[in-house]
Amino acid sequence: MKIGMNMLLWTGHVTQEHVPVLQAIKATGFDGVEIPVFDASDESHYRWLAGVLDDIGLERTVVALIPDEAHSPLSSDPAHRLAGRDHLLRVIDCTSALGGQVMAGPWFQPLGVFSGDPPSASELDRCAEVHRAVLPVMRDAGITPGLEPLNRFEAYLLNTCEQAIAYADRVGEGGIGILYDTFHANIEEKDPLAALHALHASGNLSHVHISENDRGTPGRGHAKIRETITALRGLGYDGWLTIEAFGRGLPELAAATRVWRDFFASPEEVYTEGFSYIRNCWEQAR
Repeated sequence: MKIGMNMLLWTGHVTQEHVPVLQAIKATGFDGVEIPVFDASDESHYRWLAGVLDDIGLERTVVALIPDEAHSPLSSDPAHRLAGRDHLLRVIDCTSALGGQVMAGPWFQPLGVFSGDPPSASELDRCAEVHRAVLPVMRDAGITPGLEPLNRFEAYLLNTCEQAIAYADRVGEGGIGILYDTFHANIEEKDPLAALHALHASGNLSHVHISENDRGTPGRGHAKIRETITALRGLGYDGWLTIEAFGRGLPELAAATRVWRDFFASPEEVYTEGFSYIRNCWEQAR
């Protein structure tokens, strides 16, 4: 098991100014960080960042998304789907340059865009077609997919583990790795732990986000984080447990994720208490 910290707590684009934060994360004991690759226009930036992280001693995963409707894999417009495919291919190139192990996130539709209806079979088929085009490139680069179902207030295509498992079957071609997030499961799953077990049994579980029910400090809310970690250890899970917490520092992301108030005293509280809580839960799960 490895413990990671998602950098979206501070920024959507990690630069030189965030090096002290990265050093503090390493000093806390984290194995790695999750780097946002929202801007995939400059592969050289991520190659530079890879060197910085190598020097600090942090491994990395990546979080990615679909930027807007003009790049949506769901779109009935072939040009939009092609743009979505090309965007994901650029993200894969940047992830490879960074040395990212997992490409996590909701890279199936733009955040906060809704049709007013449940996902249609046509939308699912169009999305699967785009993903079939990029998954072999991802595999060849040694990157594990971690597609993330979101709650119904942020997306509508994939909200539950059951939907994600069915979507992986629809994709075929070896399926697609699915991310389990304790925040989204707290909202969408009738039984979050049963959903986790089903996802693991399907063979699609590839990544885990540890996120409190209010997006704040892990262990200070009521999301089933301890129970999730206990279950994962019992299942033999040996991947990442990555803290994902959001503040109001990124206005666009705060708006998309409905973060209107502060949920913690400081980022330091989130990553220091969060790391200790995860480690404690894992050790007590023996």
